[in-house]
Amino acid sequence: MLFRLEMVTVPVADVARAKEFYVQRMGFTPEQDVQVDEAHRFVELTPPGSTCTIALTTGYVDAEPGSLQGVQLNVEDADAARAFLVARGVSVSPVQEYPWGRFCFFSDPDGNGWSVHEVHGAGQGPA
Repeated sequence: MLFRLEMVTVPVADVARAKEFYVQRMGFTPEQDVQVDEAHRFVELTPPGSTCTIALTTGYVDAEPGSLQGVQLNVEDADAARAFLVARGVSVSPVQEYPWGRFCFFSDPDGNGWSVHEVHGAGQGPA
């Protein structure tokens, strides 16, 4: 049995504002934007290099905007990723070193918390 994580819903207060942030600042690719009716909108976005998408919705998920925390984006170079985000106007922490990798952190306009993780020995498998 395979269980593939393919979509994460990000709870936001304003789908249009969130879409602008993720597309214009984060560089995510829009996959679909469907206004089903007045109460239901579904926006699907893909982070660069990812097979897992995020969903920004209204009328589908009952979660407090900003309540998603700890979502992780893996990168090859945390310094380059941080520079990319800073250049696009994202408020991101300095890169921090841990025994399990290098990280920087940011939040979207609603306060959903993300980490950007440079994995030590990425692609080399277990030690």
